[in-house]
Amino acid sequence: MLTEEAHHMFVGESGITRVIQRTVEAMKEAGIDDPYDIQRIRALGVIDLPTLQKKANLHFSLTLDLFGNEISTNAANAFNSGLKGRYREDKIDDDHQLTSSFYPVLRQRDGKIVNENVPELSALNMRLRDDYVVDANDGLTRWNRLLKTSGVNFRITLPHVAFNRRIGEFNAIQTDTQGNILTNDVWEATKETMLPSAVDNAFIISLMKPVREPGRYAGWIAPPRYGIDNMPGDFEYVQIEK
Repeated sequence: MLTEEAHHMFVGESGITRVIQRTVEAMKEAGIDDPYDIQRIRALGVIDLPTLQKKANLHFSLTLDLFGNEISTNAANAFNSGLKGRYREDKIDDDHQLTSSFYPVLRQRDGKIVNENVPELSALNMRLRDDYVVDANDGLTRWNRLLKTSGVNFRITLPHVAFNRRIGEFNAIQTDTQGNILTNDVWEATKETMLPSAVDNAFIISLMKPVREPGRYAGWIAPPRYGIDNMPGDFEYVQIEK
């Protein structure tokens, strides 16, 4: 079983960093400067950066839905019952009752997305989501630092919180990644420029081939900087019985 440290290294923020690192290394080795030269980059057996951006758009929007409705009486009741709190509740300097405070919530009004102040007790999900967005941006900062130091003219960004939502204030509309409201026809015509297409997913799946030799890694991901528990890179973490 992988430890928490191992899980973070291989599939968490560090894992994505290694995917990006391998992509930029392969681009440099092949003399490719344009990150949008997708077919040439994919031919190298690595995941192109625009597809990684689409994946970021998808998983960020799906994760926002997990926070539930921005305005929620269930969340308020759970808070009053001591079953739900804000992020780092013990560090917040207020009365922890939320009976007279307000919190800004993005809402769709008359074809526009605007901020409205609502009672903070009913906006707990929104506050938790906002804290998550800050944390997610911190991860992107580290990925973009790698891209910048590698000399690649590409930056990964988070889409607008209204993008591709199925739960909450924006579940009845479609927007682009900048938060501009789109008609259904425009959304259908452009969504594959913002979200992974069937072709994108098929390409990624085609790379998912097992590499079982100790010390070797798939060609689409760079080796970790150090092994789990500081073991050498060729340490046999998993023994496969034949």
